[in-house]
Amino acid sequence: MNSEENKIFKAKIGYCHVFNDKIILSKDLNIDDISKVVVSNNINRVLIIYGLISVFLLYKSYAVFINKDYVFSLFFLSLGLYLFYGIITSRNTSTTPIVFRNSIEKVVFIKAKPFLTRAYFEIYFNDENNILNKRLIMLPSSFSNGKSETEKALKIFKEENLI
Repeated sequence: MNSEENKIFKAKIGYCHVFNDKIILSKDLNIDDISKVVVSNNINRVLIIYGLISVFLLYKSYAVFINKDYVFSLFFLSLGLYLFYGIITSRNTSTTPIVFRNSIEKVVFIKAKPFLTRAYFEIYFNDENNILNKRLIMLPSSFSNGKSETEKALKIFKEENLI
């Protein structure tokens, strides 16, 4: 059990447990109830909301353009297109709390830009329908001991030959 305790690191929200056969993300250190959690493995609801906001912004851009307010029209247009781009790039992002190690294609580590972004892992894996998905594991920010947790997470992922 002690070796498994060393394979836990803090994520942005909760903890990441790395086992020989799977990676589990949990809200707390207790993973006994994780099998009872019903979580959809995609983010379709959020993407639909973003899509509706994007459509509204594009409509607002058109309405403002008709009134010859070109600055606000460009602002609403760029914001709407930015949200639409986010939807397209996030289609195969998963929110599953369990990723099986035998389904992992690759793991990419993205370094943090100090005081701007967080460090995170992108785990590319095949789901039960053999579709390539991406699961993000966001690490703590620089304001909440992020540097040491990032080093710990990197060490664990390297020891487990994930990166």
